[in-house]
Amino acid sequence: MNHLEIEYKTMLDKEEYQSLLPLFADTELVVQTNHYIDTPDQLIRKEKMALRVRTFTDQAELTLKVPEAVGHFEYNQDLSQDETQAILQHQQFPDGEIKNLLMLKGIPVEQLAVWGSLTTERFEKETAEGIVALDHNLYLDTEDYELEIEVETAEQEDNFHQFMTDHGIVYKAAKNKIARLAERL
Repeated sequence: MNHLEIEYKTMLDKEEYQSLLPLFADTELVVQTNHYIDTPDQLIRKEKMALRVRTFTDQAELTLKVPEAVGHFEYNQDLSQDETQAILQHQQFPDGEIKNLLMLKGIPVEQLAVWGSLTTERFEKETAEGIVALDHNLYLDTEDYELEIEVETAEQEDNFHQFMTDHGIVYKAAKNKIARLAERL
């Protein structure tokens, strides 16, 4: 499903992460791996976009994030197991809206390749503040912890700050996952 994504995030230390875990006792842990894709000369990054395949235990999706005035517009395309393997192992992209959008932007689809992967152990639940995600991320030689709140409108940023205040969390600026992974390469 395509949608506008507006999210606020903060990095957490391990103790803050562990202090929030009881809030998610009634939710199931989801393990997902993001495989980030670009051309060798980073044409997608230069357009301030992001392209990934996100794999779960039994499903996968292709996502293109395009910047908007506030947030990013996400184009999502469900992938079959064969399509996922074709992308990850052979750099063959299925037809669809995402491939069409990339070609319209002048991105040479035949040059796309996975350049890095990041695995997230995520707890997620809907709250009055928005959709709250508690993440433990593993990539290269790094692990980190992050709190995200996805909201409907930019005016709901106060919800994020209120949630942090209510739970004794100190704000620590968080780059997005793709940027943190790129910095470690």
